[in-house]
Amino acid sequence: MDYKELYNEWLTNPYFDDDTKTELERIQDDEKEIEDRFYKELEFGTAGLRGVIGAGTNRMNIYTVRKATQGLANYIIKMHGQDRGVAIAYDSRHMSPEFADEAALCLNANGIKAYVFESLRPTPELSFAVRELKCIAGINVTASHNPSEYNGYKVYWEDGAQITPPHDVGIMDAVSALRDYNKLKTMKKEEALAEGLYIPIGQEIDDKYIEALKKQVKNPEIIKEVQKDIKIVYTPLHGTGNIPVRRVLKELGFENVYVVEEQEKPDGAFPTVSYPNPESEEAFQLAVQLGNKVGADLLLATDPDADRLGVYVKGSKPGTYHILTGNMSGCLIAEYEISQLKEKGQLPEDGAFIKSIVSTNLANDIAKYYGIELIEVLTGFKYIGEKMLEFETKHTGTYVFGFEESYGCLIGTHARDKDAVVATMALCEAAAYYKTKGMSLWDKMKEMYNRYGYWRDGVEAITLKGKEGIEKIQSTLKQLRKQVPETIKDYKVLSVRDYENDTVKNMETGEVTVTGLPKSNVLYYDLSEEAWVCIRPSGTEPKLKIYYGVKGSDFQDADTKLKELGDYVVDMIHRML
Repeated sequence: MDYKELYNEWLTNPYFDDDTKTELERIQDDEKEIEDRFYKELEFGTAGLRGVIGAGTNRMNIYTVRKATQGLANYIIKMHGQDRGVAIAYDSRHMSPEFADEAALCLNANGIKAYVFESLRPTPELSFAVRELKCIAGINVTASHNPSEYNGYKVYWEDGAQITPPHDVGIMDAVSALRDYNKLKTMKKEEALAEGLYIPIGQEIDDKYIEALKKQVKNPEIIKEVQKDIKIVYTPLHGTGNIPVRRVLKELGFENVYVVEEQEKPDGAFPTVSYPNPESEEAFQLAVQLGNKVGADLLLATDPDADRLGVYVKGSKPGTYHILTGNMSGCLIAEYEISQLKEKGQLPEDGAFIKSIVSTNLANDIAKYYGIELIEVLTGFKYIGEKMLEFETKHTGTYVFGFEESYGCLIGTHARDKDAVVATMALCEAAAYYKTKGMSLWDKMKEMYNRYGYWRDGVEAITLKGKEGIEKIQSTLKQLRKQVPETIKDYKVLSVRDYENDTVKNMETGEVTVTGLPKSNVLYYDLSEEAWVCIRPSGTEPKLKIYYGVKGSDFQDADTKLKELGDYVVDMIHRML
């Protein structure tokens, strides 16, 4: 059926409820809106679903969630995992509890138990729960930091990481094989509860999760020494982080934790921000005001599902704060964690520091300094989780730390996804430790730059919405593959990594080798003077993302080089669109 026929099917089929039909009747004269809602199925990608909430095949609603879950259930049964159950969590977004229940009841109708959190919980706790409950899979209803009109559906496998090959392809195939919404299974919640298929979970998992985090503390005695002196401002940005973050900091002894009151309570409308992204300066406006009022040492913000952490640290001048990018905060935490393991004689000989290919090369220098292996993986923390599983099953290494430039990292192996709760804990501990050395976190950051070099990294995104936007993104990457530039700005292109074709081409010799990583629509340019550029489509939003990095002789030199390179590449891409 074409989009118009699908629209009429949803309007007339008794399977779809009256609220859905009423919403669709309101757009009957808007041909473009009808097309956008029905020209395709909301794509079940390598992690799950993400889209605007609303009626239609290309929207997040109970029917698209039910379809995704039926596909997951079919795959679980095929893998003989139906007796192990599925853990389900959700965040503060609109429709999150409803989508969580819809997923649970579809699983229940297929004879699969669902362990459903009684109220909203952070993403990393869902990852923890999958392994703690020995489930075959997990579902998290969240759209992370997207605007309020979005919601999403992430799928995890038994190792606690988001699905990777072969399970991602297997589940995608199972979902795409479903054609008839009328045949998707569900059941009433009262019946599922009575039959022991729908199982609420909460406090017991919370306690075990918090205990797992506290085991990662390196210097508990240091916290006690300065617990009255460290001042922390925290905002959960209307999401899931409020209770677990405050709880773990309190239990560790931090006494001066100030929460941004206006952003404390869960609210899917995210009324104080245009979108709840800890990368955004707007998200920190209220935290900065409170920080100046109380004289805070650091300002922290977690995104709605509490897997990503934004950080501001106090400057040397009163009332000033330095913004740390995800690369900076990730490397600052890594430096603290790895240095403390080294100092205590606990750093494994086969230790590994894992980062995504678009993250800063400052990490490479940290790994080299401490004598541990640096491993690069594709963008997406699931690939870091995949490496952790490989270490466990093949005994090929020991996980020490992993991070992505997009404000996500993981200390410990209790979870297999980014964990902003444990990152908050670690950064506060680091602030206490360096305070006993007469240093602020910014002092430590400057010391790191002096030791490793002035690495600066940036990211830009070009938004291209709708069907036409997706086509332009694909067309641009095709052009870049056909016409490899010899230079980018004033930098010579030394090699090109094409992860779609699994090739690394040396531009001087013409030699071609393999990337060694899974297939992905990504181009990476290694440039002269240790600069680099990487271009890829976003996996969750209609954007073309451009990552780039430079190394300067000092802060000013690095900042100048970074801006010039970023401006040049963005302009180059715009000319191709």
